[in-house]
Amino acid sequence: MSKIIVITGAGVGLGRALARRFASEGDQVVLLGRTFSKVNAAAAEIGGSALALACDVSSPDSVKAAFAEISERHPRIDVLVNNAALFAPFTVAEATDGQILHTIATNLGGPILCARSAIALMGRGGHIINVSSESVDLPFPHLILYQSTKAGLERFSLGLQKELESSGIRVTSVRAGQMMEEGKTWDVPPEDRMRFGKAAMEAGINLRDRPISQFTSVTNVFRALIDLPEDLHAAHITLHARKSG
Repeated sequence: MSKIIVITGAGVGLGRALARRFASEGDQVVLLGRTFSKVNAAAAEIGGSALALACDVSSPDSVKAAFAEISERHPRIDVLVNNAALFAPFTVAEATDGQILHTIATNLGGPILCARSAIALMGRGGHIINVSSESVDLPFPHLILYQSTKAGLERFSLGLQKELESSGIRVTSVRAGQMMEEGKTWDVPPEDRMRFGKAAMEAGINLRDRPISQFTSVTNVFRALIDLPEDLHAAHITLHARKSG
């Protein structure tokens, strides 16, 4: 049976790859993104089974407006994938107010706001999937805020699963490793990339030697999670990229 799947941060990367995958297999997808032109382009590529909506997940008003529009277009939501996040290396000592507050509001506040709005449109069998990161358990420098928000997201997932268990809604956190897609570049100033790479090397992490998985490969895990039988639940999944061949 076709599912109605809402994906945040769906204009690029994993979010877009998930939307493409689900739509190609017969599901209805709602692409949310802060930059409407990106999600609109992705939805246009996918076709009639995709709906694009502008949504800044860090803004309560924006989230409420987006989910109000979703409720006008669809009778329910079966799956919410909280994928939107800010990933930029910076030290706490040098961070601006905006970097700190926007990272927290987007990476942790956003999934909470979206989950709150989605729950009202879900019934038994609904599923909320929160995308975390392997960086939670790795000594990456310059990523303290990113790591902290992802760790908080995992704890939120555990608590929300307990809260929603009686309603039949499942909550899963997926801790993902490094991912990339062909032709994609990291949108970070070169000087920040160099500082991050140097600091990582000093911490014992050789970024150039670490394996990278493809977004299209990772979508297989999300498909499996969404299709779990009713008598199974996966509270937490950890993915690591590996060198093939």
